[in-house]
Amino acid sequence: MSSNDPSAESGHIDFIRAMVADDLESGKYGSRVATRFPPEPNGYLHIGHAKSICLNFGIAQEFGGTCNLRFDDTNPETEDEAFAEAIAEDIKWLGFEWSEKLHASDCFEQMYEWAEQMIRAGKAFVDSQSLDEIRMNRGTVKESGRNSPFRDRSVEENLDLFRRMRAGEFADGEHVLRGTGDMAHPNMLMRDPLLYRIRHAHHYRTGDDWCIYPMYDYAHCLEDAIENITHSLCTLEFQNNREVYDWVLDAIGIEHPRPEQTEFARLNLDFTVLSKRKLIQLVEGGFVDGWDDPRMPTIAGMRRRGIPPEAIRSFCDMIGVADVDSRMDIGKLEYAIRDTLNWIAPRRLCVLDPLKVVVTSYDED
Repeated sequence: MSSNDPSAESGHIDFIRAMVADDLESGKYGSRVATRFPPEPNGYLHIGHAKSICLNFGIAQEFGGTCNLRFDDTNPETEDEAFAEAIAEDIKWLGFEWSEKLHASDCFEQMYEWAEQMIRAGKAFVDSQSLDEIRMNRGTVKESGRNSPFRDRSVEENLDLFRRMRAGEFADGEHVLRGTGDMAHPNMLMRDPLLYRIRHAHHYRTGDDWCIYPMYDYAHCLEDAIENITHSLCTLEFQNNREVYDWVLDAIGIEHPRPEQTEFARLNLDFTVLSKRKLIQLVEGGFVDGWDDPRMPTIAGMRRRGIPPEAIRSFCDMIGVADVDSRMDIGKLEYAIRDTLNWIAPRRLCVLDPLKVVVTSYDED
């Protein structure tokens, strides 16, 4: 076991920390541990994100590694600098400091060059079907999909179309870049996965420099590879995406040792809405007073409510890390808050309605 093994003191270790310790002991990545927290800057962080923050930054601290804050800013229509600043503030308030603050948009040129490389290798093609046609031809979990009628375009035609996509010659949705996967694959995400789409929208960092943007399944693994991440930790809803993650790295030619994706159970809290899509509706509909309304389950809202960051970290440690989804009793969060405040809250005694007492038997000698 590594000398940096956190279980030596606690006597308990979850499956992810056990994996990291084993990798250190075997020398899989040398002596490196590199994680990242990759939020999309399209809203405020909520209590569910706190679990991932504590896990990624915590592992880096415990094993003497690094943890990057990476903004996954590949969707210009929903992202904003104000959200990025709020995310960074929340992480610092929780007590963590990143090794580097990075952006997916920093890698747009490199990802574009790799996409052209895939086209030249016959591993990607420009598809001119509509999104509805792509969805219909993908098949079902019981039926294989059908190849796109544009799948056999020549390398030269695909390169020409892809470069014209970048140049802004086509409207949104007119073309997409897809990987040449397997339309009979049991994992439907592997059926010619989408890699790039056209979006004529202003990006809060790159402005109007780009009108094509990489899809999550293409960008995520390449960002990890560029940053030399060792352990890419995601929640269980991305379990099926792992095959695409590895396939893209193979297609680009990223050699081992390389980033590997591992999934853990997300935080589901009783009586608490943790869907960013629904929280946005509350904010935009005027039902709450902004993202930091004390009634919101956002980290900023909890900060305004007076919940100390130590309580949130304690709660995340209490619920642990598992590989099976479950729901957490909100009483555990309330216990963590009470337990934390019990040690730091100032206490004062006072007499609200004092009575005058005269001592007549006091011996002055």
